[in-house]
Parts: sequence; C-alpha cells; structure tokens
Amino acid sequence: MTDRLTVEELAALMKKGAGIAVDPAVMANRPDARFDEWGLDSLGLLGIVGELENRHGRPLPAGADQCKSPREFLDLVNEALTAGT
Repeated sequence: MTDRLTVEELAALMKKGAGIAVDPAVMANRPDARFDEWGLDSLGLLGIVGELENRHGRPLPAGADQCKSPREFLDLVNEALTAGT
C-alpha cells in the first residue's frame, strides 16, 4: 500500500464508511465540490479520518475532519502521510 491517498481510495472509503457511492472519475473532475454536495456529512468524514488513522497507525492532522472538499482533504492527508507526521 502506498502512503498517498487517491481519489479512488477516498471514494471507496465514502462507500464503505458512509454508504455513499461516488464515481472516482467524477470526483477527480470536481475536486473542489463540497463534501455535502456528494452527500457526505461531518460524521461520515470523521469516520473516514478514523479509518485512515487505524490503517496508517498514526493520527491525521487536527482539522482533517473539517475539510470541505476532496481536494482539501486529499492535500492535507497526503501531506501528513508523506511527511510522516
């Protein structure tokens, strides 16, 4: 497994954790669309953060569960994962 979260993985986590089916290609074309436009609420995003923390064995940065769009979330998570924080 890579230390970078992809749009495809985020879409899979949205499906697994919140039951929201999102086409990764569509999300990749609209990375600044707000999570609420995709149907993901703050509780669903919190679940995704928890899943990623468990998967990687370390906490994500404070505020990861406050991100508003896929681009914002992926940038924050990937910066943290590649920095090893």
